[in-house]
Amino acid sequence: MAVVDFVKWNGNPSILAWKFPSEDLSTWTQLIVNETQEAYVVKEGVYQGPFGAGRHTLSTENIPLLRELMKLPFGGNSPFTAEVWFVNRATNLDIRWGTPDAIQLQDPKYQLMVPVRAFGQYGVRITDAKKFLLKLVGTLPGFDADTLANYFRGVFTTRIKTGIANAIIKNGKSVLEISTELESLSEQLRDALSPEMADYGVGLAQFNIHSINVPEDDPAVMSLKAALAKRTEMGILGFNYQQERSFDVLQTAAGNEGNAGSVMSAGLGLGMGAALGGPMAGAMAQLTPQMQPAVAAPSPLLAPSGSGSNCRKCSHAMPAGARFCPECGNKAAAFCTQCGTDLGGTAKFCSNCGQQVAT
Repeated sequence: MAVVDFVKWNGNPSILAWKFPSEDLSTWTQLIVNETQEAYVVKEGVYQGPFGAGRHTLSTENIPLLRELMKLPFGGNSPFTAEVWFVNRATNLDIRWGTPDAIQLQDPKYQLMVPVRAFGQYGVRITDAKKFLLKLVGTLPGFDADTLANYFRGVFTTRIKTGIANAIIKNGKSVLEISTELESLSEQLRDALSPEMADYGVGLAQFNIHSINVPEDDPAVMSLKAALAKRTEMGILGFNYQQERSFDVLQTAAGNEGNAGSVMSAGLGLGMGAALGGPMAGAMAQLTPQMQPAVAAPSPLLAPSGSGSNCRKCSHAMPAGARFCPECGNKAAAFCTQCGTDLGGTAKFCSNCGQQVAT
């Protein structure tokens, strides 16, 4: 294989570490390192460098392991086998993260179990290239931002879930209100994650939470939002929940006059009367007459003389057909069979319509 005399970065700008594809170098090989990059020559597992920005000639001066190779006559050049690694020191700000599954938390304000999800973005910068190559890159041909995100996903998920849970539960913040704390929570999580990444030569340039939300189609979330919407509506109208429920009961009772007694009993059993304010008391006063069952007056046509009614004098029950009360002897009441006028018990003709009274 031909000896390579010129080595420079040909990797994608999004890659954090890249290995030059050829390992056949010479003591006159030119190593070109761009700004925001560092290079290391790896010979027999030993990292030589770093080589900063500029042009470097590989020789025994910067690679001590080559001194013994210089004894071999090769026309002034001594070929050798070594790896050249480039590390991108530029800051990468476009690494996205998200919770792989929802965090089940009890909302401290509304006492409902709701699933919580979080999404965001962070940026990294290689702060210790040699440590990064030794601890993370190893023998891989390259190392990009997605690979880095996969390495730290477990640590990030644990820290993020813990941080969000603490912010919601320990601080008493509702899930629906936690969005106001995104900036401070982002700073807390960045401080918690930075030491973990520094052990691998990676600096956390920034960490941002873009969204902490709940699934819109979750039953608990739908119930919570419906309750909040109802509370807001009643607050605008000037009622509270107890008054709203009382109105519902009263309206139901007014529409079922035949069952007014049972509805009133249920309302009293719930202590409705004790909780009603001025407006409710007025509504009760207006609706109560409507809920009383109507008592029909006895029709005189249905109660002719001697039909088994009570005595008009002593109220004693009179048998059907009796003309005198068996208790006090008072004559039974008589009613006109034509118009129902009370005849007083002695008239022979009705004073209202002239109908003859049957004797």
